[in-house]
Formats: sequence, C-alpha cells, structure tokens
Amino acid sequence: MSILQRQVLWATCIALVSFLVIGTVTYFFFPVISLEALWVLKVMDLPYILFLTIVSLGLGILFGLFSGVYWKNQLNTVYEELKAVEQGRSLWEVPGSSIQELASMEEVIGKLHNQIQEQTKISQKIANEKAEDLENRIQEIVSQERNRLARELHDSVSQQLFAASMLMSALTETRGESGTDNNETKQLRLVEEMIHQSQLEMRALLLHLRPVALKGKTLQEGAEELLVELIQKVPMSITWKIERFSIDKGVEDHLFRILQETLSNTLRHSKANAVEVLLIQRENFIILRVVDDGIGFDVEQARAGSYGLQNMHERAVELGGTLKIVSVENEGTRLEVKVPKLDIEEA
Repeated sequence: MSILQRQVLWATCIALVSFLVIGTVTYFFFPVISLEALWVLKVMDLPYILFLTIVSLGLGILFGLFSGVYWKNQLNTVYEELKAVEQGRSLWEVPGSSIQELASMEEVIGKLHNQIQEQTKISQKIANEKAEDLENRIQEIVSQERNRLARELHDSVSQQLFAASMLMSALTETRGESGTDNNETKQLRLVEEMIHQSQLEMRALLLHLRPVALKGKTLQEGAEELLVELIQKVPMSITWKIERFSIDKGVEDHLFRILQETLSNTLRHSKANAVEVLLIQRENFIILRVVDDGIGFDVEQARAGSYGLQNMHERAVELGGTLKIVSVENEGTRLEVKVPKLDIEEA
C-alpha cells in the first residue's frame, strides 16, 4: 500500500471515528426521539446530521494533511541522504528521526556512505601506487630509448647531413668562382639551404633526446603543455581555464588520459572550430570539462561501440567519480568528469 493510499485510509477512519464520537456525545447530552429530528435540528443554518458529517470529514482531512506533510518531510530527509550517497557528497549533520524504523534506515545509510568513502579512498590509493610504479618503469624505458636514438641519429644521420652540407658548399663555391650563375647554381643553393635547415632541426631533435633526468609534472602543467602544443599544430581556437591545486598522482594520471582521449576524439571527429578546457576544484570535487562547437554525435550509439568512451568511463568510475557526455547535433559536445577529492592517508 502506497503512502497516499495509507493516508486516505487513515483520514477516512478518523472521519468515521469523529462522526461516531461526536454523534454519541451529542445523543448523550441531547437525546432525540427520531432520526427525522436530526434533519430538523440545525446548527449554523445546516441540518445537524449534515453539520456533523462536514465536521467529521474536516477533521479527517486535517489529520490526513498534517500526517502526510510529516511523513513527506521524514521521507524527504531519507531521500536526500540516499542522493548524497549516490553522488559521493558528504552527509550533513541532521537530527535523528524520532521514528524507530526511519532512525534505523538513517543509521544504515550512514554506514553505507562510510563504506563507499573508504572504498573510494582505497581505489584512489591503488591507482596512485599503480601510476607511480608505471611512471617509473616508463621513465626508465623512455630514457634508454632516447639515449639509443640520440646516439644513432648523431652517428649516422647527423654526420651524413654534415658531409652533404660540406659537399654542397664546395660545389656552390666552385660554380661561383667560375662565374656561372644559372638555374643549376640556384638549385644547388636551394638544396644547400634545405640541408642547412635539416641540420638545424636535427640539432634541435638531439637536444630533446639528450639524456636529461625526467621530472614529474602536475596535471595542470601537463595539460597546459599539451594544449600549447596543439595550438601550434592545429587550426583551431583552443582556450582553457586551469586552476592550481594539489591532486593525487593516480587521479592526475587518469584525468590526463581522459583529457588526451577527449582531445584526440575532438580533433579526429568533431570538425570543431573552437575547444574550451576547464580544470577546477569546487567544494570537494575535481571537475574536468571539455567543450567543443563541432558536429556532435549520438552518445548512446557511440558508447556502445567506442572503446575510447568506455575506457574513459571506467577510469572515472575507478576514481569513484562520474563521467557525463552531452552532445547535440551541429551544436557541439560537452564532456564533464567529476571526481571526489579525498585526503588519502599514507599506509
């Protein structure tokens, strides 16, 4: 039986009991000889029987109204607590219900919330440890590979470019001394300039590949470097708002992968002219939002067959957060990740 049905039944019972009690009391003090007298006797210009019925119904309705409001408030409190648990928000301090059953429910909700918070902390801590271990291994492998490439490029390509540059310089000077200045000489000079430019690019590449100790970057630093690089390479307006605040290493790694995947999808599929990236902290949540003005897509259909979207969703869930994608055809796409920011104690 629903609450509405229960309240209607209670109101009906109260009305009936009120009718019987008031009728009995009235008959006790003012006995009547026949039922017809109940219609003859008037109260407030109404037949007594009709007046008694209206009063009884009014009492029943008032009881049902106040009782319904009371139960609605009680159940709304339980609903808001459950909603807070679902969204990962902290439970606020509320006075315990005077009803034993509701008080027991609130106690169970509190325990469930604490368990979810502990599981979220454990998940983020495990993600931190995995990210740190993976980063150390990747840094070692990348460092070794950078050293190998630097040696090979220096010993082969760089020396060959230097030899070609010297040869072209000699040829150009020889033809210049002979006084000939035709199309062939111009072409030789053009080739010499190209070789010289290739040498400059090779030197720059070798500088990047030199064995320098890699330093870990924060999510904010990595995101800004990625966005600056994209501005230089793609014909697209890219803006961002990135706030500075501390983030656990595992959370940083997952959010950066989500940002990479989102920007990759935007560049490949959205045909957007502008992209906006937002990374902020509000209350106890880390919020990453990417918005573009592209062609949009069917979210449900894409989620069913997209490994990238599924991977981003799993990363968000692993951190105890949520991932929401809203896309409108010919208007753009909005992706938002919300992750609870917890203070994880050291083991």
